[in-house]
Amino acid sequence: MRELGVNSSGLDVNGNCEIHDGFLSPALPILNLIIFFFGLVSNTMTIFVFFLRKHSDSSMAVYMRHLAIADFLLVLCLPLRVYYHNSQSPFYLCKVLGIFFYVNMYASILFLSLISLDRYLKIIKPVWVLRFHWVRWSHRASFLVCEGLILGMSLFFLRKTGSADRICFHFHHKGLLGGVANLTVVAFFCATFLLFLCFYARITTKLRTMSLGNRDPKAQRRKSRVVWKTFVVPVIFTLCFLPYHLVRVTYVLAKMDLIQALDSKKILHILNELTLLLSALNSCLDPIIYYFLSCTYRRTILCALQGQLKTMYAVNCRCISINQPITEI
Repeated sequence: MRELGVNSSGLDVNGNCEIHDGFLSPALPILNLIIFFFGLVSNTMTIFVFFLRKHSDSSMAVYMRHLAIADFLLVLCLPLRVYYHNSQSPFYLCKVLGIFFYVNMYASILFLSLISLDRYLKIIKPVWVLRFHWVRWSHRASFLVCEGLILGMSLFFLRKTGSADRICFHFHHKGLLGGVANLTVVAFFCATFLLFLCFYARITTKLRTMSLGNRDPKAQRRKSRVVWKTFVVPVIFTLCFLPYHLVRVTYVLAKMDLIQALDSKKILHILNELTLLLSALNSCLDPIIYYFLSCTYRRTILCALQGQLKTMYAVNCRCISINQPITEI
């Protein structure tokens, strides 16, 4: 039953907001700025490695570069999200910032999926890779992802707004069309996630059956490391994006007033903010994926951490593909 004096938007009869961040209120700005700092440093280094280095291009390199750009742009949104959080800001500025954040978040999801598809095809279907000019197709796929996301998110500008919606990044009531659009995005993610799991199940099975020298203990240890590295991408993907989309279903239902209890809306709002932090954290964790998938990236980072700047520059300028043989996948 709906509580007396509270309407469906989470406002009381005086127009004051009844849904707050609760215990997260002092923590959200700090956590967002921590993610911003580490994401900015790690992705700046990543852009240095992927864009300023002379290398022979590869499909994996194309996806990694686009993923690094998406992560870099996402972390740039975080200080503004902190500044405008729960404030009465210019509506379209708030909306542009929100859409820009989600465009880059879903770009990260899709480019991670394309990296997984690339690995799947090179391990499971290598004949297909040889049959096509895979770098050319990866460029096309990347541009299609960018264009599709921009077009899809631009449709959210068409939604009409009420007075409650002028509070930035807060609990906003959604109509039927907006709710269905959000649930469709969640369904798309779930389909992508299932494909993601299928890819890595097949990859793991294939790597376990590969012969890297069955009698050689060193080969067996190398094989174990390859299998272990395989789980880095799905673990990071699942940790960062699955909780947000699981919470998103009930959160959108609450915004559509299919869940009307105010206490439930408050809990869902807090869970949404927490899981959104996990999604933003992906921008800090993606360099871990590059570290395991790219030998050159790994060497460059190790040289930087050891203060060997000349060696780092030399490693970074070598004409080596980001794409590695199967022992580096």
